[in-house]
Amino acid sequence: MDNKGVLVCGEIAEGKLAPITIELLGVGRKLADELGEELSALLMGSKTGGLGQEAIAYGADKVYVAEDSLLDNYNSDAYTQVAANLCLKVLPSIMLLGHTDVGCDLAPRLNGRLGGGLAMDCLALSVDPATKLLVSTRPVFGGNAHAGMISKSARPQMATLRLKIVPPAERNDSRQGEVIPVEGKIDPSALKVKVVDRIKEEVEGVKLEDAEVVVSGGRGIGSAQNFEMLWELARVLGGTVGATRPACDDGWAPMTLQVGQTGKVVSPKLYIAVALSGAIQHIAGCLGSKYIVAINKDNEANIFSVAHFGIVADHKEILPALTAKFKELLSA
Repeated sequence: MDNKGVLVCGEIAEGKLAPITIELLGVGRKLADELGEELSALLMGSKTGGLGQEAIAYGADKVYVAEDSLLDNYNSDAYTQVAANLCLKVLPSIMLLGHTDVGCDLAPRLNGRLGGGLAMDCLALSVDPATKLLVSTRPVFGGNAHAGMISKSARPQMATLRLKIVPPAERNDSRQGEVIPVEGKIDPSALKVKVVDRIKEEVEGVKLEDAEVVVSGGRGIGSAQNFEMLWELARVLGGTVGATRPACDDGWAPMTLQVGQTGKVVSPKLYIAVALSGAIQHIAGCLGSKYIVAINKDNEANIFSVAHFGIVADHKEILPALTAKFKELLSA
């Protein structure tokens, strides 16, 4: 049987469609239109039925809803079972997931079950006009280059998309679609992992992953006390603070604020990199930012090679001046 259509494996956060789901629906709609096929979505949880029409408003033609209390919290075995069974039934040509904690765990499991091709951490997705195959563009060599990948024979063609790398889908409440219940048939005894507790991370202000402005510091900041300059600037701009791994290792910032390959990947509108050299591992975590501003007294620092704007100066002199100027401009 021929595989057809695009399937988005959505995520739900605090009873709402997660931002990555809305972004995936936007990309999925574009791909489905280019192929002349349907866009569908899968939502899992005990109270997801009301979100089906919302997913339709964001571009889906069909929404498969698996309602089960065992799906309220992410469980690898349960989610894999439900998603794999649906794929074997509806046979999508393309399956999209977010490059999130959930997607990074679920996508390889589904790939193992279904045997399709998989591209992780994609920056862009498109359809090759000649072959009608999915082209997945992802960073390689620590973000120093981008590679386009095509899965020529395996189905479904799978990809995880980086958060905030594409604009969210536009909502249209007049759209019509179909919400279809899915039988999960989850056997609790077959679940090898059980969620016993959830601890919500307490953060000051905006979450790092959601911030539109991130002010990051490296070891060149000098001390935990000097990090307060970054916090002051971030507060003025309505953003939050990030840090490199060395700064976190030295205890100047918590590990939850680490940006990079072994930390969090962020894609804010504005990323201000202060007193950090620009190691490949760190750049990989912020390369999706719309604008990168580098502040470093070393004019040969690698961060300048990826920055859109650069300031060669001592951060101890420039940050107070920048903060004061932003205060003045934003209060005018």
